[in-house]
Amino acid sequence: MKFAVEKQVFLKGLAKIQGIVEKKNTIPVLANVLITAEENRLCLTATDLEVGMRAFYPARIDSAGSITVSAKKLYEIIRELPEGEISFRAKENCWIEIRGGKALFNLVGLSPEEFPFFPTADDNETISLQSTILTTMSEKTAFAMSADETKYNLNGIFFKTREEDGQHSLVMAATDGHRLAKIQRTIDQTSVPQLQKGVIFPRKGIFELKKIAEEGEDQIKLGFLENSAIISKGDTTVVMRLVDGEFPEYERVIPTGNNLTAHISSETFLHALRRMATLSSEKSKGVRISLKDGQMEISSSNPELGDAREDIEVEYSGQEVAIGFNARYLLDILQSIDEEQVAFHLKDNLSPGLMTPVEDKNYLAVIMPMRL
Repeated sequence: MKFAVEKQVFLKGLAKIQGIVEKKNTIPVLANVLITAEENRLCLTATDLEVGMRAFYPARIDSAGSITVSAKKLYEIIRELPEGEISFRAKENCWIEIRGGKALFNLVGLSPEEFPFFPTADDNETISLQSTILTTMSEKTAFAMSADETKYNLNGIFFKTREEDGQHSLVMAATDGHRLAKIQRTIDQTSVPQLQKGVIFPRKGIFELKKIAEEGEDQIKLGFLENSAIISKGDTTVVMRLVDGEFPEYERVIPTGNNLTAHISSETFLHALRRMATLSSEKSKGVRISLKDGQMEISSSNPELGDAREDIEVEYSGQEVAIGFNARYLLDILQSIDEEQVAFHLKDNLSPGLMTPVEDKNYLAVIMPMRL
């Protein structure tokens, strides 16, 4: 195998797969990128058996073939080479020769036959989604995913399609047991069976999906093969193994009787919370929120450091109520809202709080209270 490729093209491709390759090195070939030269393009493939990526790039191919080589080390080498064309040649016993400018590197690789199989989706069983919709929906829910690996069915985002009054919509939900984020957006076409039932995309796969959704305006094709989701956009394909487990019945958690509603400036609320969080307990990050006519008081206390409080003006005319929340969880929700006003719905000092943008009834976040 022999080819030549522009440094920036090769570097871009290698950068995209750095987040996917296996870091623990339990199976050596999973730390490698599979490089395949065919016709007038180069194919780069990486996987950790949970998430995989394959992408194609233009190159000048002198002789076709394939080889695997350390993804991290190759990226470090290509990054330091001078601008211009880089030549790449596979030699005997899986050795690789790389030339850029006057620099020459010889790297040892592994046989491509050891590399895992990379599946492809059936075009008949795909759904097309706008990149911008997927970017928005994942940004507004990803913060609520659980990072606790023992709660494996919460380590991702739940995807499900719905049909109401002839309109199709996609619902995404995530929860870690302390907070829940749910968003719904209208889509153009009918669904595939897996999405009608609902599937859980894994945490790592969500971050890769976000990355390719943010690249350009092309539509994303979403298909399924056995227990994997296959996402394609342009010349890039991401495959991820779906989380095997039942997602909780999240609709039951969404409070319906929260009739104490305050309308608050998102920006004002965000900055006041940040200030108060500086003196909250390191462990619990607890802040106390009190509401009375036209006013919200946010306060925090830490026996070792001191206490703080701040009043902000809000639209509120209900009974007085005081409740404790984790400031970090509230901040995550506020940072995901890009509207000027949020509605904060409470019931009493022991029930979950509900936050929604004032203008977007299809996005909500639920947060459990805490005792202070």
